[in-house]
Amino acid sequence: MPTPDHDIQRLLDIMSRLRDRDTGCPWDIEQDFSTIAPYTIEEAYEVADAIDRGDLPALKDELGDLLLQVVFHAQMAREQGAFGFGEVVAAISEKMLRRHPHVFGDAARDDAEAVKRSWEQIKQAERREAGERDASALAGISRGLPEWQRATKLQNRAARVGFDWPGPEPVIDKLHEEIDEVRAEFAAVAADPRDAGARDRLEDEIGDLLFVCANLARHAKVDVGGALRRANLKFERRFRAMEALAAADGVELQNQPLTVQDGYWDRAKAMEKVQGS
Repeated sequence: MPTPDHDIQRLLDIMSRLRDRDTGCPWDIEQDFSTIAPYTIEEAYEVADAIDRGDLPALKDELGDLLLQVVFHAQMAREQGAFGFGEVVAAISEKMLRRHPHVFGDAARDDAEAVKRSWEQIKQAERREAGERDASALAGISRGLPEWQRATKLQNRAARVGFDWPGPEPVIDKLHEEIDEVRAEFAAVAADPRDAGARDRLEDEIGDLLFVCANLARHAKVDVGGALRRANLKFERRFRAMEALAAADGVELQNQPLTVQDGYWDRAKAMEKVQGS
């Protein structure tokens, strides 16, 4: 059976061959960091999807696809003389050793919350040693994160210095306030659809509403991305059931009024309850 070292070297050799200017793949050769980045993000989401579905064979394949993205970026960096795959592995290995002193050092092995606080303190020290001059509690939060995730990270960082709601109830109150503000801006846009300022304000208020939703999920200790994925899956499941019910009735769903479509939606929900009982 091949060893992990043999397997990864084989993958590195394959990637090097694909990028060979004389004998490689024309598509792979013309790629750069910016063109590959969207595929890297997509593969990470497909890993998450396989986990959501509990599909371990798919997870194996998707993890391979994600690993290929790392190898692809490392190969392009090696071609530029910046770094190679070995340096990527060495860097993350050293980081894991450094950020887990409670496992690889003499620090106390506390609970998970204490470990998280220690992790953040070590990250801050690393940024200072690297010459980072941004002293804000919000320093180091990537702008490349999905916005739901970035909102939660911003809120968590602010909470560490005490800037936080004391519990979920005031967040729910704030949610109702933001809904009222969104409603007011919708009315302003309806009154004058050509008013660009009103549309900008509407976008701002919807953004505030979503930000408060993320805060509510944080107070509930619910992963906002995971909650939204579950909602998406639920909607997709029920909508497909609607389509199947309509087809069984010999009805084209798209040609039906909303009242009829709502009826199929209610039937789909009722079926779920029966199946779940």
